[in-house]
Amino acid sequence: MAATEQVQSVGRRKKSVSRITMRQGTGTVTVNGRPVDEYFTIPRHRSLISAPLEVTEAGSLYDVTVRVRGGGVTGQAEATRLGIARALLAMDDERRSTLRSHGMLTRDPRIVERKKPGRPKARKRFQFSKR
Repeated sequence: MAATEQVQSVGRRKKSVSRITMRQGTGTVTVNGRPVDEYFTIPRHRSLISAPLEVTEAGSLYDVTVRVRGGGVTGQAEATRLGIARALLAMDDERRSTLRSHGMLTRDPRIVERKKPGRPKARKRFQFSKR
């Protein structure tokens, strides 16, 4: 692996799209130009993002730059997690079994269901009145 090797990957979740650039470095993670602790203030979201790096024990080997758009904070965190897992896989294919066993390579296909006509939301119904 060359010292200047760089890998790009994409992670998606709901309406969020996360573009990951990973290169060898010291382990810094920046999201939209800000440190990860500043962008994702909830500890659960930070642990989601760092999970693929911790599972593969690659936390201090790579610098990760994230550009994320769309959706909410949780969707963005989960999209970033998938993108980082895919980038780690592109760096070293031997990590596949570890990432797969922790469920980090599967894209969550659930998205918001569309609103149906004659109803206030997708499945909710207006109150029924017998008389």
